Amino acid sequence: MRLVSVNVSSGTVVQWRGRPVETGIFKQPVAGRVMVRGTNVDGDRQADLTVHGGEYKAVYAYAAEHYDWWRRELRRDIPYGMFGENLTTEGLPEQETCVGDIFQVGRARLQAVQPRLPCFKLGLRFRDASMVRRFMDSGRLGIYFRIVAEGEIGAGDEVAWVHRDPTRLPVPELARLLVSPDRDPEAVRRALGVPALPPEWAATLQRGRQPGYSA
Repeated sequence: MRLVSVNVSSGTVVQWRGRPVETGIFKQPVAGRVMVRGTNVDGDRQADLTVHGGEYKAVYAYAAEHYDWWRRELRRDIPYGMFGENLTTEGLPEQETCVGDIFQVGRARLQAVQPRLPCFKLGLRFRDASMVRRFMDSGRLGIYFRIVAEGEIGAGDEVAWVHRDPTRLPVPELARLLVSPDRDPEAVRRALGVPALPPEWAATLQRGRQPGYSA
């Protein structure tokens, strides 16, 4: 497993349905090495901190293999960073990555904590509002990580598992549970037993509500 691209954005303002919108989704690959620290990747900026960023959305990763699928699906070239990810990975199996798993990425350590549930800005990035629903329907959602240990990363760095959470709740399974209109009580109980589950999702599951999309 390895990093094929590290992507950041300092933020930009674009027009969306006749109004200006500030967003950090227009990420571009960076050369050289950058620090992962605090709740972000150096040089990156989240525009709306009510739904972006913070401890449990510090670093977003998306698979290069998903890009291959989307290029065939959309019949167009798509550069890395197009989905707003900080890290484009190769060989990291999303379906097997569980909430609480920890990875060594370059000199940083990152813990998988949740899936991405997209907002309208994904449609803005692709200039196609239908991309939000298509993204969800695809099941290719990517993974949000929290930063366990700060350190430098760069394209070409190895990505390695260093801890597997014993609860074994795959990130895609959490996504299905969160958006399900009829949640299995046993599945909810199991999810709530995962120590690394973000507090907002624990509260959502306990209240029995469905979340809005908020990439």
